[in-house]
Amino acid sequence: MKILGWFLGGVALWTLLEWLVHNGRGHHGKRRNPFGKEHLLHHTTTNYFAPPWKKVVVTIFVALGMWGGTQLALAPANAAAMTAGLVVMYVGYEVIHRRCHTRPPRGRYGRWVRRHHFYHHFLDPRKNHGVSTAVWDIVFRTHEPVIGPIRVPRKAVVPWLIDAETGEVRARFAVDYEVARR
Repeated sequence: MKILGWFLGGVALWTLLEWLVHNGRGHHGKRRNPFGKEHLLHHTTTNYFAPPWKKVVVTIFVALGMWGGTQLALAPANAAAMTAGLVVMYVGYEVIHRRCHTRPPRGRYGRWVRRHHFYHHFLDPRKNHGVSTAVWDIVFRTHEPVIGPIRVPRKAVVPWLIDAETGEVRARFAVDYEVARR
């Protein structure tokens, strides 16, 4: 049971790192660091994601650093569990984030996460920096509840949102999104 606690601690730590890296390196460090450059590309072209090899390299370095650093304060098994929780949640975050842009929502969380994230993309990039959770947005006062439909620029429309025959927002998403007209 103790190992599970350390694993869940790693999961929680990732959600904090997700917010800190996104806010600090992605928005306040734009163009001045490798993550900021990749992040700016993603905001400019919402279907752009950093290549998987870059994410694997970063994951290896972060996992080794985390594991080595936590062993200074924790028993090896606890350090490994915390590192595993962080890595598992990071992979989960990557899946969640990519699916926001490439797949329609399934369920309440899927709907919420897309609206929360797309508010950040299309309405106010200073808000809603957490992708997997809004906890740290609430703590750091960057949370903005999403009310009403999100106006998505025509050039940034994700394929799952539009009916191929009509070119309009699919009826089941019309309450949540609209395509911004010029």
